[in-house]
Amino acid sequence: MGTWVTIEAAAPTEPLAVAGIEVAYRAIAEVEWRMHPRREGSDVAQINSASPQTRIPIADSTWCVLQLAQTVHALSDGAFDPCLPSHPGRLSDLALSATEVKPRSALCRVPLALDLGGIAINAGGDLRIYGRTERVLLRRADGTCEPLTLTHAALAVTDLDVDVRHRPAEHQGYYRRPGPASPRSRYAAVVAPSAGVADALTKCLLFAGARRAEDALRALEARRVG
Repeated sequence: MGTWVTIEAAAPTEPLAVAGIEVAYRAIAEVEWRMHPRREGSDVAQINSASPQTRIPIADSTWCVLQLAQTVHALSDGAFDPCLPSHPGRLSDLALSATEVKPRSALCRVPLALDLGGIAINAGGDLRIYGRTERVLLRRADGTCEPLTLTHAALAVTDLDVDVRHRPAEHQGYYRRPGPASPRSRYAAVVAPSAGVADALTKCLLFAGARRAEDALRALEARRVG
């Protein structure tokens, strides 16, 4: 995934905690395999290499992430778009199978290059708390830290000045979408119901217009914390 992933679990017994952690890592490994942009056989790699109008079977997990990406894309008026400029296609050129249709599939109307590092597969800067309350330290753009309480929620931070230096080699370009030549700010932190939502919305706060960004936060039950 191009980053470190840490999981902590609390349970009545150590075997239960270990089992929970192992299940979580297996889920992370599946996401990393299915949504890697270049790994042979991954869902995203198959979409990126497919000829236009070719329907590609994808996993439920990939379909859910792409559906969320399309929702954020629409809410941000296209400012959030995980398609690289190396290909003509944008997220609006990707058609997903209907919600009630299984198995899931995706179809490109024109060639595109998906990179889900800004919403799913690059976990750096993201934190999710399940089923309990935790007090964490939120690192601000100036390097200072501020206490923040999370209850069954996610926190995501995007700091362009840090990301430029430490962006994983396999993920590129997902902060530069059509629109203004420069971001409205260099740093954003969002609390949301899921890490995918929080991570995507940090990009909206950086690159979408102020009104669109606020509308997206409200629509997805999220809030800006930095």
